[in-house]
Parts: sequence; structure tokens; C-alpha cells
Amino acid sequence: MIDALFGSKTRVKLLHLFLNNPGKSFYVREITRLIDEQINSVRRELSNMLSVGIITSDTSDNKLYYEVNQRYEHYVALRAIFADQPQKTAKVARAADDWLPIITGLPGVRIAVAAGVLVQGSTSKVDLLVVGATAPAKLKSAIKSIERLEGRELTYSTLPYDEFYYRLSVRDKFITEILNSSHQVVVDTDNVLKSQK
Repeated sequence: MIDALFGSKTRVKLLHLFLNNPGKSFYVREITRLIDEQINSVRRELSNMLSVGIITSDTSDNKLYYEVNQRYEHYVALRAIFADQPQKTAKVARAADDWLPIITGLPGVRIAVAAGVLVQGSTSKVDLLVVGATAPAKLKSAIKSIERLEGRELTYSTLPYDEFYYRLSVRDKFITEILNSSHQVVVDTDNVLKSQK
């Protein structure tokens, strides 16, 4: 029944394979063996999925590899449908209230800006920018917690406060791209970003 909804059984098998293996890439012949489908139908469906943006491709060792695009806007919803293990925390309509306390509770954070997949309408490639002197182990643990809540991997960056302030003052491209996209200021202890508006 689900293959009627999604167009073909090959597409359903591909979605099942990719959405159960986020972060893992596969080449075409490997995919045909894993899902037991003809190579032509696999190539056709991969091309369709690539054009929609559900998957991405990359070349390595003269092979074209495909993997699920965790930044695809419907990734969480599709994962909820196709994942073998139910995602208790993956919600289609998630609230920032779920992960905000994780960031605001980190010691040493002076500025935190959410963007990318954490903010609807954001085009930033960075999901979270954390500025300050936070212990790397605590930050990594916090990011893992947010990733569990979001049901996908996050791209984040950390900067010392002085470097961030300098980059902000010279309108550094990296900082400007985050702040010019839709974003949410989670922490701003010195009101540095409010004064920039």
C-alpha cells in the first residue's frame, strides 16, 4: 500500500534504506544489492530523489555515492514514516522550547545564535553558533541532546568571544551570512547583537 502512495516500490525501498542510515553513503551497485532491485529503476529513482533534494551525491574513488540529505525540509517527517525504530523525539512541528534550555544552561556561553534547520526559513549552512568559553565536552554533549530532539545531525561552530567580536566588527562573511539569514538569538549576555541592528 505504501508503494502506491509513494509511486514505486523501488522508491519506497530507497527511502527506507537512506532514512535508516543517516550519515552513511552508498554507491549504485551496492544499493541494487541491498534493496534487490534492477539497476535501471534504481538509477531512475536516485535521479528523481536527487532533483527533489531528498538525497545528495558525492564522488569518491571514481564512484558516485548517495546519502540522505538531513537538511531536507521534510527529512524529519519522512524519517518518522520510514525509520525502523520509532523516533520518540522527532516531531514534525517541533518547538524551540525543547532545546533552548540546553543552550542557555551551558556555562561560559556569552552568545548563541540558532539558524539553519533550527529556524524556519533560514538559509544558513550553520545551525548553531556558540560564542564563549564553554568546555568542549559539555558543548558536544549539548549538541548531541539537541540532535536527538531534532532527529538529525546539526552543523555548529564555536568561537572565542574576542574573535567573534572582531569578525562582527569587520563584517566577516561567515558571521554576516548567519545574521543575514533568518536566525534566533538564544543568548546575548552583553547585548552585542542588539546593538548591531
